[in-house]
Amino acid sequence: MSAFPHLPSALSANAERVVENGNSGPVNSALVPRYSGPATFALLPRIDEVEHADIAVIGAPWDAGVSFRSGARFGPEHIRSASRLLRPYNPALDISPFARLQVVDGGDIALNPFNIPEALEVLQDTATALQRGGTSLVTLGGDHTLALPLLRSVAAVHGPVALLHFDAHLDTWDTYFGAEYTHGTPFRRAVEEGIVDTEALCHVGTRGPLYGHRDLEDDRRFGFGILTSSDVFRLGVDEIIARLRERVGARPLYISLDIDVLDPAHAPGTGTPEAGGLTSREVLEILRGLAGLNIVGADVVEVAPAYDHADITAVAASHIAYDLVSLIAEKNR
Repeated sequence: MSAFPHLPSALSANAERVVENGNSGPVNSALVPRYSGPATFALLPRIDEVEHADIAVIGAPWDAGVSFRSGARFGPEHIRSASRLLRPYNPALDISPFARLQVVDGGDIALNPFNIPEALEVLQDTATALQRGGTSLVTLGGDHTLALPLLRSVAAVHGPVALLHFDAHLDTWDTYFGAEYTHGTPFRRAVEEGIVDTEALCHVGTRGPLYGHRDLEDDRRFGFGILTSSDVFRLGVDEIIARLRERVGARPLYISLDIDVLDPAHAPGTGTPEAGGLTSREVLEILRGLAGLNIVGADVVEVAPAYDHADITAVAASHIAYDLVSLIAEKNR
């Protein structure tokens, strides 16, 4: 019962929510303007406002692992703000994800900005606890270091997982300044720790200069396939989808997407931009082509609002996260 029962209903977002199939959905934007009220993801209820959660969109506002421009710690709130315009029905996948499953905003995980091992451990423990309760996670970053504890958490539940890594960069380097845990090293650590299935790994959208040819040799040795941004351009989206689906098969799949996989024209708000990237349309179409795969978790990382313009990056990231939620819901249809 409300502590303020005398207040008008216009001040109560919960009184204006869309409810379908017993699932509490977004605030009804026909009754409450999208630009008012709390900026939860897609105007969904908070995790503490429902009895259970099938999918939780959580924030990981942390960027102590970046090697160039910082600011991704402010990414989750930026993406949430842009997500106010998302609507309940996804025509591209013919699904209403918030009606199909109970989807919530899980809030932000408080991560120590001065202690990298501690921050990664807290995120891993929190994500593992949520997933063992039956909740699938879509995480908003934060920098790409966060993919490592998230992969650890899904592996604790599902065993070693297939990985599709959308990024301008390989992120399989060894160290930066002697540090093993940075946004350029998570997938090398994941292979070393045995938490990914080395027969089902692939980068998508990589491009730009490297430190040397050994970067590619190491990457192949770890088991990664590479579909570059040039491959997407020359082969086309349908062929890329076919190759990814063949590589992943029926395995449990984790999708990790660095927003810099997009060209800076489509995502200027990121820390390490590279020319020649994918368009937002190409990324969304590739993701939608993965419908029916056994997706067990996902992240969208490296959104840095200080470098964004007119919310271009945040809009792209919010739609990507929405399609990832839709894909997990579609898998359960």
